[in-house]
Amino acid sequence: MDAAQQEATARARELQRSWYGEPLGALFRRLIEDLGLNQARLAGVLGLSAPMLSQLMSGQRAKIGNPAVVQRVQLLQDLASQVADGSVSAAEATERMDEVRKSQGGSVLTNTGQTASGSGAPTVKRVVREIQSLLRSVSAAGDIIEAADSLAPTHPELAEFLRVYGAGRTSDAVAHYQAHQN
Repeated sequence: MDAAQQEATARARELQRSWYGEPLGALFRRLIEDLGLNQARLAGVLGLSAPMLSQLMSGQRAKIGNPAVVQRVQLLQDLASQVADGSVSAAEATERMDEVRKSQGGSVLTNTGQTASGSGAPTVKRVVREIQSLLRSVSAAGDIIEAADSLAPTHPELAEFLRVYGAGRTSDAVAHYQAHQN
């Protein structure tokens, strides 16, 4: 790989970090490990071709172009967390992965199979990810930050919202959401 390719890959990974919270290679490798998948199965569940998944993982491509695929990634992240904390068995995870694969990427807020302790209420993390996904489907993180900077002098709370949800980490957005629910 020449210097220009290395620079392009580094840039793509940095964009991925700003859009998805981390480079997609790390995110996808964790999903593969946590859910007991291989790359081909992960690609199938997400609705990507194996070469596209590989390009996203290696940083040859920066962005997932299909919002439905982004939502499937988020659903798999939540599923992996549920498997890790023991609230979902491996057998249930396999069934849910089939549901994720068949999903058309509608609002994750209305997906009753992925709610907090069966209460019917969406988890805070799910709400936050829905907001992040919506903002990030409208504009790139750099553009959102630029818009936030222009709003900051007159509308600081709105600027903070854009920065946190449009370009920040999910954990920071969850903390912001919880702090503003009172």
